[in-house]
Amino acid sequence: MFIDSHAHIDFYSYDADRKEMIQRACDAGVDIIVAIGNGDVAKNSHEKAQALADEYPFVYTTVGLHPHDASLLDDVLASRLTELSKHPKVIGWGEIGLDYYYDHSPQEVQQTAFIKQLALARERQLPVIIHTRDAEEDTKKILREHWLDTGLAGIFHCFTGSYDLAMAAVEMGFLISFSGVITFKKSKELRDTAARLPLDKLLIETDCPYLAPEPFRGKRNEPAWVRETARQLAELHNTTIEEVAKTTSNTFRKFFNL
Repeated sequence: MFIDSHAHIDFYSYDADRKEMIQRACDAGVDIIVAIGNGDVAKNSHEKAQALADEYPFVYTTVGLHPHDASLLDDVLASRLTELSKHPKVIGWGEIGLDYYYDHSPQEVQQTAFIKQLALARERQLPVIIHTRDAEEDTKKILREHWLDTGLAGIFHCFTGSYDLAMAAVEMGFLISFSGVITFKKSKELRDTAARLPLDKLLIETDCPYLAPEPFRGKRNEPAWVRETARQLAELHNTTIEEVAKTTSNTFRKFFNL
């Protein structure tokens, strides 16, 4: 029983075979998929993700504005996100955070949107799903100043950061979610970090349709392939894929009270 804790199954790249893709996930032993509904706000990504959550009992969802789109956050969109967050299968707010690698929105705008969404998540009492890339110090600073006192914590998704960031996140009560990136040949440092972290603080995800793991790299990713991330974690922690599936699933269910 695997849990794909972060997937974008509402994306257009699945329009031709979405039902079959979801069935393949079930056949592969995926028990829960979290549809992160913040792909294209203008094209109703959240609503599409929520429709999938309504259709499939094992699909849950979130709301939030990706840092790439931080410049879009105004009072109207904030109100819309708040209303969307009241859907009964919304379990978190995100993905939100900072991305200084692409800088699609100015850094100051990203920071403002991040802080604003932390406040919205606080109001709704929802844990947060964090996206951070090349912004470790600012991410830690903002979370410590604007989130730490909520007691809600959250998830650092598709983690590719340093061991120091991972430990800071764990100390703040966050879980660390690894994607297929840990299977890439160039990701030795990331694998070293994953090996040093307690298994019961980890989750697995695909971040599909992106970041297909080995041996599928280069193809459109899908939830069934979360097994490959679990397989890599099992190797790093000298245990079985079954134990990784059990531990990460139990951690997820406990964290979200499912």
